[in-house]
Amino acid sequence: MDKLRYAVICVDDDSHILQMLSFQLEKIIDVKCTLLEYFTDPKLALEGLDELISIPLDVIFIIVDYQMPEMNGAQLIRAIKEKYPNLECIMLSGQANSSQVNDLQNEKMLSHFISKPWEEATLFQALRPIIENKAC
Repeated sequence: MDKLRYAVICVDDDSHILQMLSFQLEKIIDVKCTLLEYFTDPKLALEGLDELISIPLDVIFIIVDYQMPEMNGAQLIRAIKEKYPNLECIMLSGQANSSQVNDLQNEKMLSHFISKPWEEATLFQALRPIIENKAC
């Protein structure tokens, strides 16, 4: 078995969304060398991110919902970028605040915004350029 070298993190307070992401991501990510981590709590996701980076694993990207309890997706992305400015962040949301999303994009903190419900092809189109150089 190949050694884990990479990680991908998904954060959404809806476990059904995380299940769908898991199903879809496993189609385009090599799970032999990439750990897929899922969090329903953004604060736990921040802790998990720190742990993965300390292992060390190369975190390829993080997918974040906007509407979550305690911390919205924009706040989470800002917290992530404060510590890890080069980490690719994708927002997947049906209830995002458009002005906050625009601010994140203008500040180069958000790589992609994808509306829920999403098409698998749209997700893959956004992710392929990010993962294409991450071979096992």
